[in-house]
Formats: sequence, C-alpha cells, structure tokens
Amino acid sequence: MRTLFLIRHAKSSWDNPGLRDFNRPLNERGFREAPRMALILRETGVKPDLIVSSPAKRALTTALFFAEAFGIPEDAVLREPDIYEANPSEIFRIISALPDTAEVVLMFGHNPTFTEVANAFTDTFIDNVPTCGIVQIVSEADRWNQVYEGNSKVTAHYFPKEMRF
Repeated sequence: MRTLFLIRHAKSSWDNPGLRDFNRPLNERGFREAPRMALILRETGVKPDLIVSSPAKRALTTALFFAEAFGIPEDAVLREPDIYEANPSEIFRIISALPDTAEVVLMFGHNPTFTEVANAFTDTFIDNVPTCGIVQIVSEADRWNQVYEGNSKVTAHYFPKEMRF
C-alpha cells in the first residue's frame, strides 16, 4: 500500500513584483498556515517516510515546516527540480520513480498541476487545491510505478479554510 500527500505551497508574497517567480517567499499568512497545517496532518497519525519538494522558495519553505513538525531533518527533504512548472504527466512520472522503500510520501508543489493530479484520483471534482491544501491519495499498489488512477483514490483532504486554528 502507498500513501501520497499532495501539498500545495502556502500563500506566497507578491510584495516584490520584480522578483523571479521561483524566488517568491511566503507571505505572513503562509508563515502562519504552513506550521499549523503541518501539525494538523501530524495529529492524524501520519508518519512520512519521505518528503519531496519543488525547490521553489515558497514550496521548499512550506516543506521545511512540515519536516520540522515530523522531526525530519532539513537535509533529508528531497528537492525535485522537475516539480516546479511541471504538468500532470511529469508529476505522474515523478510519483512512479519514488523509492519503493517509502510507503508514505509528502510531495510539495504548485497549482494548477496539483489540482489536476488530485482530480485524476477522485470521483468528486476538486475545484482548486488552495494554498497549503493537502490531498491524501491512497493506493493498493505495492510499488510506486504501479500507482495509477484505477487502483488509487483521494481518501481525504485538508484545506486551511476548513480547519479550525
């Protein structure tokens, strides 16, 4: 069995419009929500084996808040450059290449791609995975390269506006 959590980066700052998109940091709300959402996920009893993140500043910063909440060292967070600006097929490729030693993976990235990937695994339409939104996908597959729409499904989601802080 495999469990994947797609986690969109927390709210980013647009205070510096000349800043390259890749380098945009979190804004004040993002710095509040990321650690709170990490604690909410930890309280569900999840124990991640691996954290994989886009190296974009806002995604990586969000991932590091989650790593801290789960007691995972910062240097153990895998930076995957292909997540940044990926399309759904690239995310599916990254998922299929995850190490089979990891049964529970947290993956941090961006929209619209994460919403599109989440919708590939659900019968109910997800209009938008919001910033710092978490989508849980569970698969009966034994290996990550066997995870596909027919044997995997969204089993839960945690969106900041739906959570009590």
